[in-house]
Amino acid sequence: MQIQQFLEHHRLSKNPFAEEDAQTDAVFKNHCIGVIHHPAWDKVYGDPSEPATALVFGEKGAGKTAVRLQIASELERYNVQNPGKRVFVVHYDDFNPFLDRFRDRTGRRSTRTEKVLSQWKLWDHMDAILSLGVTGLVDGILGTKPANQRAPCSVHAADVDQLERHQVRDVLLLAACYDQSLTETFRDRWHNLRARLGFSVWRSYIPPTVGWVVTVIAAAILIYATASGVWSSELTTFQRFLRGTLMIGLLGGVLAAWAPAALRFWRCWRLARGVVRHMRVGFHETGPLRRLLTCFSQNELSGQPLPTKDRTDDRYELLAKFQVVLESLGYKGVVVLVDRLDEPHLINGSTDHMKLLLWPMLDNKFLKQAGLGLKMMLPHELVSYVDRESRDFYERSRLDKQNMIRSFHWTGEALYDVAGARMRACAVDGAEPTLRDWFCDDITDLRLMDAMRTLRTPRHLFKFLYRLLIAHCNAHLDHEPVYEISASIFEPTLAVYQREQEAFERGLGAV
Repeated sequence: MQIQQFLEHHRLSKNPFAEEDAQTDAVFKNHCIGVIHHPAWDKVYGDPSEPATALVFGEKGAGKTAVRLQIASELERYNVQNPGKRVFVVHYDDFNPFLDRFRDRTGRRSTRTEKVLSQWKLWDHMDAILSLGVTGLVDGILGTKPANQRAPCSVHAADVDQLERHQVRDVLLLAACYDQSLTETFRDRWHNLRARLGFSVWRSYIPPTVGWVVTVIAAAILIYATASGVWSSELTTFQRFLRGTLMIGLLGGVLAAWAPAALRFWRCWRLARGVVRHMRVGFHETGPLRRLLTCFSQNELSGQPLPTKDRTDDRYELLAKFQVVLESLGYKGVVVLVDRLDEPHLINGSTDHMKLLLWPMLDNKFLKQAGLGLKMMLPHELVSYVDRESRDFYERSRLDKQNMIRSFHWTGEALYDVAGARMRACAVDGAEPTLRDWFCDDITDLRLMDAMRTLRTPRHLFKFLYRLLIAHCNAHLDHEPVYEISASIFEPTLAVYQREQEAFERGLGAV
């Protein structure tokens, strides 16, 4: 019996349970993203007008990525409905680029992963978040399509034109340090941004211009003196003295004229070198960054925070500047969506490695930053590490204030509703199929929900129903189709799947 026969009989256009990952699940993204919500949704999502942190611990397949996508979708809808107080969204879910650059910067390629990750600090997380946020902001200002294919940041041209000069300077400084776009060269993109913001850099040309003018004047005097016979061997002692005085004066004048430019070059080189060395998740080089910094006058650079030290103080100030600029552009808050912590190849699913990467971020000052909310979708295995921590950890993290959900648990009834919603999403026009229609009367709704309760997560539910459908169709002929699944197929298939599920949870197999 063909699976398509079964689906057509139940008036389904496609298999509702063929997909397992929300990241690539078209049924979820196109039909169910605004319909199916976990019972703890309100606590995780919160109030967009007052972004708050939430920590969600869930096992694999519990729907953490789906919740992240739902939050992003709901915030996009909220931004459309509230154009004057929008929320800027940062997707912090791909750690591989940052970890790779971090390992290169720390020079630890040949050492163990634990040694590398033990050096990861809170400011590295802040640098990574600022990199993602600033890159998205620059894309929005320039109207560039993001390389990650996500919805671009919406920035109104009128708001950009109303930015004050010091805010424009802040945007350009943030872009110089944190813009990580690969769509065009670093220098060209920065100068395109400068031109769009209307930032004049003529003041930065004054020191080298003075140096060149004095150099040309000195060269002209020297040429004239040469033509006048100043190098003649018949000069008197006094004339030779005057010639030496002239040469020293010309050399001194040229050096004095170039001194401000040389000093500025040295200061900008030191700043650029400091940023490259201490912003360990970036890929900028000292030379190009130094050339951009020389576009600012000394007064514009003086006292400005830059990531030139291994500390969080500068990053908090830079984050505050970023939020102020966003507020001027109509974004009243920032939400950072943290997910897929267990997937980077440097982590490789190790709970110890995940802890080394995550723990620096669990700092109450950072998690409770005004106008900033972090929605963290974390592996369930980390809960046991939290429970074993010391008093100092709890005082620093204040997890009691972070909307922590210890278990992203699904009831059998909730999973039953999830399955029903997916079936309705895949139904042909006018049809209202239900999961109950798939099963014989000897399988009651209570039995179905009990079975789903043992499966625990949407991913296991989808895998089981897909496998059950294959087992049923393989047990019947095309010319003698049966359109209801019996207990004789349901129970053995469930028993086999549960054994494989237990083996998977012990790390002894795959489902």
